[in-house]
Amino acid sequence: MANFYTDTPQLKYHLNHPLMKRIVELKERNYQDKDKYDYAPMDFEDAMDSYDKVLEIVGEICGDIIEPNAESVDQEGPQVINGRVKYARGTQENLDATRNAGLMGLALPRKYGGLNFPIVPYIMAADIVSRADAGFQNLWGLQDCAETLYQFADEDQKDRFLPEVTKGATMSMDLTEPDAGSDLQAVMLKATYNEDEETWYLNGVKRFITNGDSDIHLVLARSEEDSTDARGLSMFVYDKRNGGVNVRRIENKLGIKGSPTCELVFKNAKAELVGSRRLGLIKYVMSLMNGARLGIISQAVGLCEAAYREAYSYAIERRQFGKAIIHFPAVYEMIANIRAKTDASRAMLYETARFVDMYKALEDLAKERKLTPEERNEMKYYTRLADAFTPLGKGMSTEYANQTTYDAIQIHGGSGFMKDYKCERLYRDARITNIYEGTTQLQVVAAIRHVTTGTYLNRIKEYEEMALSPELEGLHRPLTKMTKMYEKLLEIVIEPKDSEYLDFHARRLVETAGHIIFGYLILLSANENAELFRRSAEVYIHYGQNEVIKNYNFVTKFRIEDMGYYKPMVERK
Repeated sequence: MANFYTDTPQLKYHLNHPLMKRIVELKERNYQDKDKYDYAPMDFEDAMDSYDKVLEIVGEICGDIIEPNAESVDQEGPQVINGRVKYARGTQENLDATRNAGLMGLALPRKYGGLNFPIVPYIMAADIVSRADAGFQNLWGLQDCAETLYQFADEDQKDRFLPEVTKGATMSMDLTEPDAGSDLQAVMLKATYNEDEETWYLNGVKRFITNGDSDIHLVLARSEEDSTDARGLSMFVYDKRNGGVNVRRIENKLGIKGSPTCELVFKNAKAELVGSRRLGLIKYVMSLMNGARLGIISQAVGLCEAAYREAYSYAIERRQFGKAIIHFPAVYEMIANIRAKTDASRAMLYETARFVDMYKALEDLAKERKLTPEERNEMKYYTRLADAFTPLGKGMSTEYANQTTYDAIQIHGGSGFMKDYKCERLYRDARITNIYEGTTQLQVVAAIRHVTTGTYLNRIKEYEEMALSPELEGLHRPLTKMTKMYEKLLEIVIEPKDSEYLDFHARRLVETAGHIIFGYLILLSANENAELFRRSAEVYIHYGQNEVIKNYNFVTKFRIEDMGYYKPMVERK
C-alpha cells in the first residue's frame, strides 16, 4: 500500500517547525475544547499526533485511490447532463473516500463539525492530494471557501452552511465572467433585492468557474445600480438546492480535466448577502483569493514532487549506451534541479502557511477578547509577511511547477510525449497554475510594493542573522552577496522615481528577492536536517545566484531610454 505522506519525510520536517507550538496554542485556546469534544487534543503533543494521524490517512487515500484513479479521470472527464455536472467515475470515488474519512472542513471549528486544524496541516494535505491528482485538488481544496464564510458571514449563515461543508458539501467561488477575468471590478452579474420577499436574486452569466455545479457557491455580483467599479460589488452565498443556476457547458481544457470548469447561467437564483454591501471585491474576495493562492502554491509543490518522482524513476530504469541515463550529467543535473526547486518551493509554502496561521489565529482571538499590545504587534507583523510571501510564493512556485514538469518530459525523451507516461499529464496539469487565481504577472504587481517598502529586505536581514552550523558558511556567503546585489538594484530602479521604469523591472526585482528568500529557507532547512536538504540547498543556492547575477547584469546595463525598444509599435493604416 502506497502512502504519499509517510514516503515524503520532508512533510513531517515542516510539520514539526518550532513555530507550530505557538500556532497550536493560539488555535486551541489553551485546549479548552478537550472537555466538550472527545476528539479535541489535551495538549500540544496530542494535537501534533492528531495532525500526523490524519495526514497519514490522507496519504493512504491518495496513494491507494486518488492517484490510481487519476489517469481514467483525465480520459473520462466530467459531463453536463440536463444542466447538471456528472463527475467522472474516479472523481466520485475520490470524493466518497475523502468524505467517508472525514476530510472535509478540516480547518473549521469543532462547533461546526470540523477538526479545527491550523492552516499548516490543512495545506500539507493539499500538497499530498495535488501530488496524487492536481485536478482533484481543485474540488477537494475548494472547501477552503468555507473560511471566508466563517470569517465574514453572520452567525445564522455559519450555523446553516458550515456544518454542510464538514458533512461533505462541495464549494465554488463564482467570480469570473466573459468580460471580467483578472479585472474583477468589471463584474456585471446583477444582484437585485426584493423588498417584499426580503430576498436577493442573481441574474447573469459566470465563466471559468471551477467546480461550478458545487453545492454551495460564493458569488461576486453587482448589487448597486448604475455602478461600474469595485464599490458596487457585494458577496453572496447561493445554495444549489434553491435552484436558479444551470451549467451551460464545461470548458474543454488542456489539463486538470477531472475538475469541471463551468459556464453558469443565473436566472432569478435566490441568494443571501454575506457581510456588508459594496465590500464584495474590496474586502471579501481579496481574503478569498489569498487563501486560494496559498492552495495553488500547494498544488504547484505537489506537481513538482510528482514530476521529480516520475523523472527519477524513469532515469534509473532507462538504459542507453550501456548504462542508466541517470549517470549522464545532462540528466542528473535536471533531476537535481527538480529536487532543489521542489524542496525550496515547499519550504516557501510552509513558511507562508505559518505566517497565515499566526495572523488568522490572532485575528480570530480578537473576536473573543481585546488583544494585548504585544499580540497586536505580532498580528501586524505576521499579516504583513503573509501578504508579502503569498504572491511571491505563488509566482515562483507555479513557474517551477511548469519547469519541473517540462524537464520530466525531457528526461523521458520521446516516451514522455506519449499518453503511456504520467509526466505528460503532469505537464498539462501544471500549465494552469501560473495563470489562475492571478497570473504570475499579477503576482509581481502584488509583490512589488513589498520590494519598495522593504518587507522582503527586512525579512532577508532576519534570516541572515539566524544561527547556522559552520560547515554551511560556504552557502551563506553567496546569499549575503546576492543580498548586496539586490540592495544595489533597489537603489538603481527606485531612485529615478519613474513608475514606468519601476514597473518594467518589477519582475526582476521580485524574482531576485524570491531567489534570496527561497535560498535562505532551504539553507535553514539544511541546517536542521542536512541529510534531507543539504544537497538541495547546494543546488538551489547556486541556481539562484546565477539568476540574480543575470538580473543584476540586465538592470545595471540598462538605460531608461532603452525601454523604447520594448514598447509596442502602432501600425499606421
